[in-house]
Amino acid sequence: MSHDQPKSKFVGREPRSSLILYHLFKWSVVSPMLHIYFRGRIYGAEKVPQSGPLVVVSNHASDFDPPIVSNCMRRPVAFMAKEELFQVPVLKDAIRLYGAYPVKRGSADRSAMRSALSYLEQGWATGLFLQGTRTPDGRITDPKLGAALIAAKAKAPILPVSLWGTQAIVKKGSLLPKPVPVTIRIGELMEPPSSSDREELERVTNHCTEAINAMLDLGR
Repeated sequence: MSHDQPKSKFVGREPRSSLILYHLFKWSVVSPMLHIYFRGRIYGAEKVPQSGPLVVVSNHASDFDPPIVSNCMRRPVAFMAKEELFQVPVLKDAIRLYGAYPVKRGSADRSAMRSALSYLEQGWATGLFLQGTRTPDGRITDPKLGAALIAAKAKAPILPVSLWGTQAIVKKGSLLPKPVPVTIRIGELMEPPSSSDREELERVTNHCTEAINAMLDLGR
């Protein structure tokens, strides 16, 4: 299981307002839900670099995935979030403080790319879902090249993460999350693409996809 480093280790890298919200939300909501309610298992937490820019990529099957991934990294992760969430009063301010930044789904959003690169330049970890949207079983079948492109431009290493079981947290018509078992596996750190050429981006993206799906196949 993962254990956070001392809070002071983050100071000077992420804004203090984001750190306060990160720790408050993590220890009061996310961590108890993950470890107790979802009986979370976390493998490979020791592989997460605790300093420097980092691109975290994972599969995606639930709206619970971003805080779960961030919780397991032992450091804040700035996630791309669909722009509709930034139109919700109160929520938009909270997720901005937490490091989220908007992206237009289904389009090449240059402003989201700039935000991701800006966070990486400040030493943040930034998180992206490799397929860009949720899949019913969590498997990645149609990966996008955005994460690899961001890693190439920032020269930031890539960390593949698999989320097993999150697709069952919320069922259609259900108002409350179900107490289903959840497993998070953190893979081996990968070097960023050597260039922004499409062939190189596809190679790295396919490598990430294979690694995540292989960890997903390990199950609980």
